[in-house]
Amino acid sequence: MAARLVVLASGGGSTLQALLDASADASFGARVVAVGADRTGIEALARAERAGVATFTCRTSQYADRDDWDAALAEAVAGYEPNLVISAGFMKLVGKRFLSRFGGRFVNTHPALLPSFPGMHGARDALEHGVKITGCTLFVVDDGIDTGPIIAQRVVPVREDDDESTLHERIKVAEREMLVEYVGRMARQGWTIQGRKVTIS
Repeated sequence: MAARLVVLASGGGSTLQALLDASADASFGARVVAVGADRTGIEALARAERAGVATFTCRTSQYADRDDWDAALAEAVAGYEPNLVISAGFMKLVGKRFLSRFGGRFVNTHPALLPSFPGMHGARDALEHGVKITGCTLFVVDDGIDTGPIIAQRVVPVREDDDESTLHERIKVAEREMLVEYVGRMARQGWTIQGRKVTIS
């Protein structure tokens, strides 16, 4: 039976599209059963609807505080009984209630080789630091900022003529390929986490 994926997004959904395309092949071992967002009217939700995938929205403005929002998001995701929850450009930090339900099976990507350059501007920070290689990281989300156990990484060389935009675009290509590959492997083979080490069975 295919693993059930819930994808959280905040924008255009190009990473979501890569997962939708991959899951159209039964051999991938997983299918996207729902797409959630923190705002309405975004292309990611439209992509899901065109693919016949259920959607839901949890906006922070609908709730008294972030804790209530976090609980509501967790409840909405839980309704789809996911094996794996994927942040695909989701621009909100989840809290303790969400992680208490989905810890160890909520994954995210970051446009740098963690633990270097965490935070919102991985590509810009890498350029400013003058590194010769950067890349992307797939990790299990914990209660820190880009601090969870690392599942996989891909290297992206920094070119002499790169600016933030060109570098970030190349990183995003590597990011999508890495995410699709490893989500498929996790779905088909399972995974374990011991301390900071993630092993795909």
